Amino acid sequence: MRRPALLTALLLLLAGCSSASPDDERGDAGPWRPRPGTAWQWQLSGRLDTTVDVPVYDIDGFDHGASTVASLHDDGRKVICYVSTGAWEDFRPDAAGFPESVLGEGNGWEGERWLDIRATDVLEPLMAERLDMCREKGFDAVEPDNMDGYRNETGFPLTAGDQLRYNRLIARLAHERGMAVGLKNDLDQIPDLVDDFDFAVNEQCAQYGECADNKPFIDADKAVFHVEYELPTDRFCAESRELRLSSMLKKYELGVWREAC
Repeated sequence: MRRPALLTALLLLLAGCSSASPDDERGDAGPWRPRPGTAWQWQLSGRLDTTVDVPVYDIDGFDHGASTVASLHDDGRKVICYVSTGAWEDFRPDAAGFPESVLGEGNGWEGERWLDIRATDVLEPLMAERLDMCREKGFDAVEPDNMDGYRNETGFPLTAGDQLRYNRLIARLAHERGMAVGLKNDLDQIPDLVDDFDFAVNEQCAQYGECADNKPFIDADKAVFHVEYELPTDRFCAESRELRLSSMLKKYELGVWREAC
């Protein structure tokens, strides 16, 4: 019989297994900070299933309202707001607010194009509005996506320095709104950015032999929320447990289905 998430978190806390609790926080020092090993669900498509017995949910910030976030809070969950900060999406309600001058090459997903992250005068107010939305809906944290444009063919001559400045801008905007913020992928810049972010979100580090690159977050007692899409769990879970990653197998559409380590 499935225990309610709040009861599960309480029992784990009493047992001294704090890594699975959603309430691992900095207290007065700053926003929520999930600790290594914290279990999670990541669902960005399909009808949201709120019955997965985990303390953290990562869901689309545009697609879900304050009532959904409040319901998850009532069940004892922390809730992360997924928004794209490094790419334009033609299906978002604010798409018309992005001038053509900041839109670059496609990023491999239909209807999406890389952004010129050097144009912070244009992008900062747009991203601030998106993070205002997350805050107003009651989210605890933000997962900003497409945070490694400088490593891709964006159509702009982006540098590592451009990416560092932009990623720190996004982190600052989230923190100013009282929310935690995760570093999405961008493995090469983790040593420079680990102090600016409260957790990490990683895709396919096991497939590419890169999971150890997340170690600075683990050493800082910050969770690394990790998914694989193509490897079976017996190919990555042992390493994930050793590294204390929060790992699961998902399908590319990021629906309900999951197979956790």
